[in-house]
Amino acid sequence: MDTSRARRMPLNTLAWNRVRYTLLAPLYDAVAGFRPQRKRSLELLDAQPGEQVLIDGCGTGADLAFLQADVQVVATDITPAMVERTRHRAQGLGRSVDARVMDAQALEFADATFDAVVLHLILAVVPDPVAAVREAARVLKPGGRAVVFDKWVPDDREPSLLRRAGNLVSGVVATEITRKLGPLVAATPLVVEHQEPAGAGGFFSITLLRKPASGEA
Repeated sequence: MDTSRARRMPLNTLAWNRVRYTLLAPLYDAVAGFRPQRKRSLELLDAQPGEQVLIDGCGTGADLAFLQADVQVVATDITPAMVERTRHRAQGLGRSVDARVMDAQALEFADATFDAVVLHLILAVVPDPVAAVREAARVLKPGGRAVVFDKWVPDDREPSLLRRAGNLVSGVVATEITRKLGPLVAATPLVVEHQEPAGAGGFFSITLLRKPASGEA
């Protein structure tokens, strides 16, 4: 076996994400429900009647309970087991949701399709978070909003040794814990409108982003 090649193989891949989140799907709501945070994030998003909203990385559809019934929802996830749970949850809520298996790093939507995008617990998971946030920005209409709920290292700090050590496990099992949000946003036209801590002593945060309207600087 070529051990040098094995060392270079990335652990965070789309294929591995499908495997690990298929295994995590039955437990996901118990360990990653975050109902108060999801509710607060979607309050900040303030989706309006008739708007098109993309839940990018929908998981089990936990956000559906906090989106108004008159909002048109498209939900995507790379893991078929998660998409199926989202469809089941939508049926239980009596609402219509277009749920599809899709890669957040290469969304199959035209530019400027959605009024709002929900990015809950996805940017710390995908192999290429820059590609994912750029895709979210691309499919947003000018003036559109996005909400991010996730775990971040503050932009003005480096991850601690303990956090880097923990990432060796969490990065394989579920999610990265050493990423920063600022560089991701900086790679897009999106601007931060609001940010607030969302639990675990600031380990989690909620951020409201906006895509400048046409003609805005």
